[in-house]
Amino acid sequence: TCHWCHVMAHESFENEATANILNESFVSVKVDREERPDIDSVYMAVCQAFSGSGGWPLSIFMTWDKKPFFAGTYFPVHTQSGIPGFSNLLQTIAELWRSKKPELLQSAEEIITHLKATEAKAADSDTAPADLTAHALHDFSQIFDRRHGGFGRAPKFPTPHNLLFLMLYASQNPRSHAMQMAEKTLLQMRKGGIFDHIGGGFSRYSTDPFFLAPHFEKMLYDNALLIMAYAAAYSLTHNAVYLDTAQKTADYVLREMTSEEGAFYSAQDADSEGIEGKFYTFSPEEIKTVLGEQAAEFADVFDITAEGNFEGVNIPNLLKSGNLISDFSDAKRKLYAYRKQRTKLHLDDKILLAWNAMMIAAMAMLYRISHEELYLQAAQNALRFLEQHLCKDDLQLVSGFRDGKHSDQAFLDDYAYYVLALLELYHSTLDRQWLHRADLFCMEAVRQFADSENGGFYLCAADHSELFVNPKETYDGAIPSGNSVMAYNFVRLYQLTEQEAYQVLAQKQFAYLSVQAAESPIGHSLFLLAKLLYENPPAHVTIVEGKDFDFEQIRKKLPFLANISVLPEQEKYHLINGKTTYYVCRNHVCLPPVNTPDFAENPLK
Repeated sequence: TCHWCHVMAHESFENEATANILNESFVSVKVDREERPDIDSVYMAVCQAFSGSGGWPLSIFMTWDKKPFFAGTYFPVHTQSGIPGFSNLLQTIAELWRSKKPELLQSAEEIITHLKATEAKAADSDTAPADLTAHALHDFSQIFDRRHGGFGRAPKFPTPHNLLFLMLYASQNPRSHAMQMAEKTLLQMRKGGIFDHIGGGFSRYSTDPFFLAPHFEKMLYDNALLIMAYAAAYSLTHNAVYLDTAQKTADYVLREMTSEEGAFYSAQDADSEGIEGKFYTFSPEEIKTVLGEQAAEFADVFDITAEGNFEGVNIPNLLKSGNLISDFSDAKRKLYAYRKQRTKLHLDDKILLAWNAMMIAAMAMLYRISHEELYLQAAQNALRFLEQHLCKDDLQLVSGFRDGKHSDQAFLDDYAYYVLALLELYHSTLDRQWLHRADLFCMEAVRQFADSENGGFYLCAADHSELFVNPKETYDGAIPSGNSVMAYNFVRLYQLTEQEAYQVLAQKQFAYLSVQAAESPIGHSLFLLAKLLYENPPAHVTIVEGKDFDFEQIRKKLPFLANISVLPEQEKYHLINGKTTYYVCRNHVCLPPVNTPDFAENPLK
């Protein structure tokens, strides 16, 4: 679904002359980074070492035994702006392979040695700032765009986990300006063209500072994380815009990104008929034709002009409007139907375990603030699919499924996000089977991926690693790293189960990640969120079941963030007045037991 990947495919890989050069001198292998994140991780590090930057499409030239000697990203057909044309590059490398093969082989050995040394240096480092969360807040403040929201310059990525960190920080430090930064960004994204005002859901990222013009591909993981962020914002503020945004995003996913069996697809393309954004943009004439008398008012509110706001056409947006929940439901339905018959989007219908788990967690969170059963049902349906097709009886997972076939292995992220999904389903249902499974799969992830000597977790299980280095990803980029998610899982499992083993695992993971985060705390925001939760735990609520226990009613009052256990009456926890009883504790201080679920009054406290 990557726009520039399509450009290079059409320009070069489908060009007969270029294909002839490739077939004559090279063995060409095209890899889907979503199916093999280990290959992507290792060779992206190679590209960054060679060129100082990375991105996709990623072009790697390597020996027959996987040793790289040249790397780059997009190459145009013809040389331009100092970037060699792809066919010229191929011919140059082919000639060098014939005339200077020893030098190329030496170059490959040197880059491998460099990358291995970098990994070893990271493992040996043992210094970290005393208060990483305060450092992160300071760094976010330094790059926050106070006028347009977001952080840094264009392009601007949503990075919802950064916003989740800021919101939790704000809930624990009300005098900080963390919430202001998060809310400004959330509102600006909702106004901008990065949000699909006609069909719901978010595009990949904004190419400008305003969140107006996106790269139009829609990724499952972005939308999952954004549902979480808007749900969290609503739990803190009760601003209806946040709930509306989360629901419109979830409804889009259920309508366009969900299989008949309930699993979630991976992505939708940026391009239609070879033109980026064609599916999503409109001319004033189209608006008039479709909406008739409503056209002028719609155009005024959604910034539809003769000049256009994107390459001569228009991306509907509310950046110039005040009302974020606009009353144009009928107009949007008409435009939605029109654009679906006007042109089509390619759907990447791979079913990836980690991304599905993210969306399951998001739907479960959304249920807790909306109390709409369809979101909980969607989460349960998707989890059922994963259990049937991507989980084996011996706690072994596989990462992907498509057209009746599944992949052969799983990675750290698959286990980490699967545990996260199980935990969030437990928080939304209080069904202990999900907590039990989370415990089992979390410990299996430790068994398969942990580096017992140096700390942290490898991306690949030791018996599946086939590259010259087994990466340990800690940076929270487009999605939080598996290492960060494991830190979060350890904290939540410790607080729910009170098992000392999880406390030990959490502390060890914190020690490892603190060192990794030292140079860039803001690049490790989910780890810092887990640290905040560990240091200032949400309330722990123990529900002692009485005969009057109404499970369905309790589920509708569950707080957004808490640790809740449901137990029969026992020595430590008694029924009061013979009725279901609630014990609410925080920081080792417990309120008197009561017969009403008052814990829902304050969702985070």
